[in-house]
Amino acid sequence: MIERLKLAVAIGAVVASMAAAPAGAQDAGAELERVAAQFRAQYPATRFTSVKKSEIAGLYEVVMGDSVAYTDAGGRFFVFGHLFDMQAQIDLTAQRKSEGRRVEFPAEALANAIKTVKGDGSRAFAVFSDPDCGYCKKLEGELAQLDNVTIYTFLFPLDSIHPEAKTKAVAVWCAADRQAAWTRAVLTGTVEKLVACNNPVNDNLVLGTKLGVTGTPTLIAADGRVMPGAAPAARIDQWLNAGAAKVAK
Repeated sequence: MIERLKLAVAIGAVVASMAAAPAGAQDAGAELERVAAQFRAQYPATRFTSVKKSEIAGLYEVVMGDSVAYTDAGGRFFVFGHLFDMQAQIDLTAQRKSEGRRVEFPAEALANAIKTVKGDGSRAFAVFSDPDCGYCKKLEGELAQLDNVTIYTFLFPLDSIHPEAKTKAVAVWCAADRQAAWTRAVLTGTVEKLVACNNPVNDNLVLGTKLGVTGTPTLIAADGRVMPGAAPAARIDQWLNAGAAKVAK
């Protein structure tokens, strides 16, 4: 009963302070800092690297090293697991975990990727993608909405779950128009007639493994930031812009 009373008081204090605070990003930031300070006081042995409101009303996302959890305003109940946006088909927790991770952009292997330039092509990034991956199909629709980008698509078939993906990837690479063949394969499932040629599919599998790619699609920005999953175009656009100033042109 005492613990419940403490939780009710803590939640009441947070709600009251939110109601009293005027609208604005500065006040929202101050409120989050108060909540973060509360969590740190409750758990002095835990290093909270980030505290922010989650996509679910009433829950806060807290990052503790490599761990991501979700908690109430009182900081008593913690949920460990993955939060999914089922409408957008995004693993929000996986994306959050990857935000701080950086890898080496595969600049030396770009000849092994399908290059697509849109607009002035100023924002370059790599995509590891599988022709039989449903999320990759969704991502292609989002990428089509971007402008001023250079996209390097590395064919990365996950044949352990998509037995025909590797054959399709080779067929795409060996097609006369790789970019068009890739678009047809991933969006419609239509694959070119397989023609043997030297292809980098096996090399891409090795490269992706070295870079820590464990699923498709996985995006890697020119500055090494990683974004897993099929994010909406607006989010990818923001993600690219966030690193634009740090990348030498």
